[in-house]
Amino acid sequence: MNPKLEEIFAEPGKAYLRPEELSVFSRFVSSLPERINVYRRLRSDELSLMQAVADALQQQFPQESEERLKRSIQNGILILRCSAMAMLMDNPDFVTKRLETWLPETIEIYGTQAINETLYQLIKQQLSQRFTPQQRSLLFPGIDSAKALFPSHKEGKVPVATDDTLVSLF
Repeated sequence: MNPKLEEIFAEPGKAYLRPEELSVFSRFVSSLPERINVYRRLRSDELSLMQAVADALQQQFPQESEERLKRSIQNGILILRCSAMAMLMDNPDFVTKRLETWLPETIEIYGTQAINETLYQLIKQQLSQRFTPQQRSLLFPGIDSAKALFPSHKEGKVPVATDDTLVSLF
């Protein structure tokens, strides 16, 4: 759930909600029907959306192995699903918490940075074609949180150890 809402409900016996807290809760409740609508549409359109992304990805990376493309597409599906859940809960940090333990390392280990950068753009492009600007504003924070985890976008990125860098240590 949204951290602000969690904070509001943390101590229900303490006092009634202040006007600003009630306003936060009211905004969440009033936006919930639209969030549910977007979630349902995304769930029902996932296959066609990701098929369009996969087709475009194969065209843009014709020399890439099927295994690496498949791995990136699977990452994209998980990013999309986590973003949808984050949107439903109004909590973009949910994406970071769910993906930070494995996504950056997976991208780095398999060397799929370029594929994932393109995948990100293609997913946003497909969403832009299917959803209104208001609906995209609900979805994009989660997707952008996932992109921030891509190795080329992490602050203080630790370089990968290679034979050359290890030899220089001795």
